[in-house]
Amino acid sequence: MTDAVRAAETAGEPHVLYVHFGAAPHPGPAHSAPHEGRYEELLALLTDITPLVQALPPDAALADVRGALRYFGRSAAELAQLVRLRALALHGTDCTVGVAASPLLARMAAQAGEPGRIRQVRPEETAGFLDRRPVAALHGVGPATARTLCAYGLDSVGRVAAAPPATLQRILGAAQGRRLHERARGVDPTPVTPTAPARSAGAEHRFERDELDPVRRRSALLTLADDLGFRLRAEEQVARALSLTVRYADRSATTRTRALAEPTAHTPALAAAAYALHDALGLQRARVRGIALRAEELTAAELASRQLSFDVRDEKARRAEAAGDRARRRFGMAAARPAGSAPPRAA
Repeated sequence: MTDAVRAAETAGEPHVLYVHFGAAPHPGPAHSAPHEGRYEELLALLTDITPLVQALPPDAALADVRGALRYFGRSAAELAQLVRLRALALHGTDCTVGVAASPLLARMAAQAGEPGRIRQVRPEETAGFLDRRPVAALHGVGPATARTLCAYGLDSVGRVAAAPPATLQRILGAAQGRRLHERARGVDPTPVTPTAPARSAGAEHRFERDELDPVRRRSALLTLADDLGFRLRAEEQVARALSLTVRYADRSATTRTRALAEPTAHTPALAAAAYALHDALGLQRARVRGIALRAEELTAAELASRQLSFDVRDEKARRAEAAGDRARRRFGMAAARPAGSAPPRAA
């Protein structure tokens, strides 16, 4: 067993791979995600090495290779090179791989590295690696949070790490401020949780007669989004994309899909995406027989990052949603419905 393998088996040493299939860790003009069948084949390259593989559709995955180091007699970086070579040889797909001691650092290492290369961040390099990174590079920090932090002069990860925790908690709230301070210091206790490629869930509404009224169609869309949201929240799932299918009187159909701004099971977010898909079709004179919504690329809610929100109305809406969910579980689906949704049809 090599010295690198012995070191990697100790706590804190690199043992997490963040693998982005298709070379570029950020979608761009030259980026194309592997199709679903190819994605599963690429995931199999990782499961051949370790059972601890967390799918991150449509084109990435996390792998904890700590238990594979002794078996293969290689370091985590050497296993990353093995994955990259096999992906190229067997599937003609290059990879960008980040190697570190946690999912957070492995993901950031891949995003900071050159496309099609392997970037390793060792424990002693963590502070230097994070110090000058923009605060928006931290996983889970979206544009709104980054702007707020920058307004206080906290524009780099190093400055956030150096800020007193109490300051961050005043800006972001207690839990979010504490979590951000830990991440800025490279602390990420999140484990790699084995998951299969994401599934989907759907709901459909058929009109009693061909529907020409867009207001009624939007009302039905709200009902479908609400039903989907309730089911996803009950199963602790979130969706990364939403598909709309419109069925017409002549038996033809149109389907459109839109990626969501962030993984969500929040009814207003699902409804807004459904409205946008519907409005983009321009169905002013269409005779619509039925509509269907499908939540795509589902993943466990605990594994998905959520944009930190400073909108009091959004937080109130989420609390009201949670209260409505509790009422439905106790008294049935009719106990709580969003205003403007279609009334339940008689059995």
